[in-house]
Amino acid sequence: GEDLACASLTRRGYEIVERNWRCPRGEIDIVARDGECWVFVEVKTRRGHSAGLPEEGLTRRKAERLTELAQVYLHEHALGPVDWRIDLVGIQLDRQGRVERLNVVPCVVTD
Repeated sequence: GEDLACASLTRRGYEIVERNWRCPRGEIDIVARDGECWVFVEVKTRRGHSAGLPEEGLTRRKAERLTELAQVYLHEHALGPVDWRIDLVGIQLDRQGRVERLNVVPCVVTD
């Protein structure tokens, strides 16, 4: 799913900075830039329809963790005060693994 997400984000003008960035507190799937804005991207992929939409997989707890991880990333990379946001890429695959839907949701986490 992350390869598909990166390709879609690149087509939309994002610059992919890192993939699968890890720290002791967790992982960010994709770190990108959209112009001057740093974007931390969560990728959710689902096959079939029994589990619902991929976007429904972003729980409040996961959203809070992503916010924390983004702040750790910014601090560790000494980026100072910058604009940043958290986006979600939801990918729905059919049973054969073909993309049925790919949805980029900007600013999925808000205060």
